[in-house]
Amino acid sequence: MQPKVQPTATGLPDPGTDAREHSAKVAAALREAIVAAGGFLPFAQWMDIALYAPGLGYYAAGTQKFGEAGDFVTAPEMTPLFARTVAADVAAVLAASASREIVEWGAGSGQFAADLLAMLDSQHVDVPHYSIVETSATLRERQRERLGGDARVTWLDAPPARVSGAIVMNEVLDAVPPMAIARAGGEWLERGVALHAGDFAWATRPLADGAVLACAEARFPVHGDYASEINPAAEALVEQCAASLADGAMLVFDYGFARSAYYHPQRDQGTLMAHYRHRATPDVFIWPGLADITAHVDFSAVAQAAERGGLQVAGFTSQAAYLLGAGILDRLMDVGEPGSIAFIRESAAVQKLVSPAEMGELFKVLALSRDADITWRGFALGDKSPTLRG
Repeated sequence: MQPKVQPTATGLPDPGTDAREHSAKVAAALREAIVAAGGFLPFAQWMDIALYAPGLGYYAAGTQKFGEAGDFVTAPEMTPLFARTVAADVAAVLAASASREIVEWGAGSGQFAADLLAMLDSQHVDVPHYSIVETSATLRERQRERLGGDARVTWLDAPPARVSGAIVMNEVLDAVPPMAIARAGGEWLERGVALHAGDFAWATRPLADGAVLACAEARFPVHGDYASEINPAAEALVEQCAASLADGAMLVFDYGFARSAYYHPQRDQGTLMAHYRHRATPDVFIWPGLADITAHVDFSAVAQAAERGGLQVAGFTSQAAYLLGAGILDRLMDVGEPGSIAFIRESAAVQKLVSPAEMGELFKVLALSRDADITWRGFALGDKSPTLRG
């Protein structure tokens, strides 16, 4: 999710009366949860309610999420060339699988699925079944409006037990609620949310989860006070998907870092951010239910989780290198003559996707396969998989 302006804690647009009232309802539910938990609610639970509480949470209510009227713009929303470019590697994955199915997690508006299927169809690539795992009823309805006429597309409430083909996750893991962890004065702490004069405030308690403590000890810098995130839920999700993949591969697109960069000593306040109306702020308590909340992805942890599920790392690189290697400039030339309105429009979108100052370097692409002989176009310009071990 790419904010259109630099992160700011001030100057956020006013939501308006109706949106304020909805946010007040979400805030009331969060306060009740804090009280019910004894005054301390682990951050992962707070974020889960704020994003996913039925009828209330950001992804569960009927507000606009994507595009100009929403809070962020994803790559598929920016240009159909994103999915058309990814199609080259998806086709290679399908060719290496028995059932040639595609499973997309969190399909957003459905734009990626629509563009991907159209491109594969134009290349006469057989896709007998396209499943979308979507828990948001609101987003599912948007997806049905765009894709409902395609009999190959079905929706699932839970992940399939077996997949033969391609699993695609585009900006999914950043929205999985992480545990917020801190080390202060040599003591390991879990960060959560409490009430201070009725407002939401950060609070801490001793970290009791032994497995998470072991992860924090292994991942955090050795010295000094430090705060960051560890995401057991995201890692469990990846491991589950990996275990379900009988043959084929997974493609993960998201913003984040390999571990050495994720837990860099200078990144001592973690990566949690809220996104509201194309603005980003570190104040994750702003407008509960109206703002998206995200954390960057630890791609080293994702790779290790997939390996526990039986997959192998097939490639890892920046979004810019991946898209350029996979032929996005060729897809751009297909749009029309340079100088045409269509070419200029799509060229501007491609520039945002690959520019280091925009999405090109912060966003990464990770491919994970199960003993599949796949020739990946997206890693033609280089593979940074060794950095995942650093």
